[in-house]
Amino acid sequence: MGSGMDFFNWLDYDVLMKILLCLDDPADLVRVSSVSRTWRHFVVTNGLSRQLCVRMFPTLHRLDHVVEPSRCVKDIAEVGCSRYVEDENLGVEHRAFAFLARSCKTFPLRDCIGEAICASSTDNYPDESVRNTLEPHERVGRRPSYWSSKGQTTSSVPETLVYKLASDVCVVSEINIKPFEAYFQWGSPIYSAKSVRFRFGHPNVPLDGTMSEPCDGFSAEKFTWTYTTAEFPMAQENQLQNFKLPEPVLCIGGMLMIELLGRVQKQTMDGMFYICICHVQVVGRPLSPAFGVEILEPSGHFTLKALSYDPTLPSPTAYLQGRIRDLEQILNLLRDQGVVVEEYDWNGDEEVDDEFEEDFAL
Repeated sequence: MGSGMDFFNWLDYDVLMKILLCLDDPADLVRVSSVSRTWRHFVVTNGLSRQLCVRMFPTLHRLDHVVEPSRCVKDIAEVGCSRYVEDENLGVEHRAFAFLARSCKTFPLRDCIGEAICASSTDNYPDESVRNTLEPHERVGRRPSYWSSKGQTTSSVPETLVYKLASDVCVVSEINIKPFEAYFQWGSPIYSAKSVRFRFGHPNVPLDGTMSEPCDGFSAEKFTWTYTTAEFPMAQENQLQNFKLPEPVLCIGGMLMIELLGRVQKQTMDGMFYICICHVQVVGRPLSPAFGVEILEPSGHFTLKALSYDPTLPSPTAYLQGRIRDLEQILNLLRDQGVVVEEYDWNGDEEVDDEFEEDFAL
């Protein structure tokens, strides 16, 4: 076999860019950058990994810069060469975007909801709180589990549910919603919405302590929504309805708002329109602890933090939130079955204060 010839030396810049911009698989771009130093330099200096990610996820248009907190990039004063600093920053961007593009397709799919934050209204707060929509079953023991809006005289009044996702950087592919069937009312009416729309974004102010009781009432000033989907029709059926997004959405900031548009069911006893939801599920890929973000106010742009390039690291926050929800479900079942769980005596004393025991009995 004769000596090879690098076609990079025979094609002009515009032709090379046109060829490489046709690549839509991040693995192919990584292979290109691994062929030789010349090919890698071309991919890195022209930001091809970044361009691929921006094509995949339009929300990256708001990106300000990328950092690797674990890596110290020297400034010009230390090295005396601006070219060195520029090359280092380009290398950071290439590594981060190449891994981001890969992660968005290879990290495991799972339920991405971290916690319920608030609802625009709640009929019987907190018994019908939006937190109930995290429970996969519409009955917990003998009690129904659902969120209910306040009643309205007209069917056009919308409602909103706001959730914090399991990661500040999360790729969402579909959202599933189950309207509630009021089996305890005559005719078992189903209080669905006419249609649904989704918004993704970030909080403008620090949220209150995580896993606290969700608030009743929605303040638009607390959030910035950077991506909005089209409307999806919702059926008046008591089943988990799938709303698959046309393309996966990269949520920067970890917030999701579900807009429930229009009402279809009146309650017989008061003649008011309600919307009731018993379960919400968000399917996607949380990208923590590999990536984090810092929102730059007031511009709304953000810094992408490449925290780890190890795809096997679990997300401690997402794991903890999932375990807390599991424990809540177990405790709810025990409570409804009349089981009393006593506080464990860590000091080994045989006698337990009666007042202390009553405070911690379920």
